[in-house]
Amino acid sequence: MKGDLLKETTGCYGGTDRGGLGILSKFLTMWILLAMAGGVVLGAVYPEIAAGLDSVRVEQVSLPIAIGLIWMMYPPLAGVRYEELSKMKRQGKALTVSLIQNWVIGPLLMFALAWIFLPDLPEYRMGLIMIGLARCIAMVLVWNQMACGDNDLCAVLVALNSLFQVALYSVLAYAFITVFSTWIGGAGAGAVVQISIEQVAKAVLIYLGIPFIGGIVTRYVLLKKKGKEWYDNVFMKKLGPTALVGLLFTIIVMFSLKGENIVALPADVVRIAIPLLAYFSIMFGISFLMSYRMGFSYDYSTTLAFTAASNNFELAIAVSVAVFGIGSGQAFAAVVGPLIEVPVMLGLVHVAKRAGSAWLSKSGTDVS
Repeated sequence: MKGDLLKETTGCYGGTDRGGLGILSKFLTMWILLAMAGGVVLGAVYPEIAAGLDSVRVEQVSLPIAIGLIWMMYPPLAGVRYEELSKMKRQGKALTVSLIQNWVIGPLLMFALAWIFLPDLPEYRMGLIMIGLARCIAMVLVWNQMACGDNDLCAVLVALNSLFQVALYSVLAYAFITVFSTWIGGAGAGAVVQISIEQVAKAVLIYLGIPFIGGIVTRYVLLKKKGKEWYDNVFMKKLGPTALVGLLFTIIVMFSLKGENIVALPADVVRIAIPLLAYFSIMFGISFLMSYRMGFSYDYSTTLAFTAASNNFELAIAVSVAVFGIGSGQAFAAVVGPLIEVPVMLGLVHVAKRAGSAWLSKSGTDVS
């Protein structure tokens, strides 16, 4: 007979239902590559279309792109279970560990890797730092389900990270890019580019604040009118994938505006990918081992690890575009984020489940 920690109907440890990826999410890396290629072709063949999209501006960002950036953020924020925050008291220890992993270890690790691997490329370095500060609020729900983590804890952590991002993202971006970077010294010191806290705060207010308020209002109004079952299983199933459509639209326009610099991008992608691969792997390993050593169960350890290792690339792209420009190296580095994150996270799902199988076998639970 299988042990209590193994749910036979789902194959998941800890009794958490297993989830899957939709067609857009499953092949997101391929869609991003196609969007990049499509943007290059569009800019070369129909430059007047790209110029037209870039002509009407709001806060230095073209209006169509501003709408796309806000829409990228709206569906995941509408899907956050803010009502789950009432469970925080019951999960105090896990929340404390998660806050340390997400808001101390994660940003510091990405900051270090960005400087180690990209000391001579300040724009890409800053793009990676922006990714490191944007903690995951969307795709982590999928990775967590697939790896059989605890859905309730994940919902609480996502809601908490949403609130922390609204409060801290602009402050931390200024601290890491403008303050901490000037302390490094050496050859890279001359390449430090300063940003003001007002610049980032304005971008966060527009591209995170508007969809954040919209998501909260949408959730509470429709939950009251239609109920949780309809909201989660009907409304969000239709709304959720549109965020990736907004992402792909933004990428197409970004690459249509890159122009003559496009030839150098393949080599740049490799330079950006190396620290990203290191970050996702190290962050997951540190968080999973840290949670295991602190006595958390498999499902809690898995949730904590994926929450810490994943990032909110939508926010990083939106802020980078708003602050540095749609054709900037910072925005390009932010786009490379999901290109690398999606296949790596799928691989880590299998790593987590193998670790869980060994974990439960060692504890005497039959997982055969």
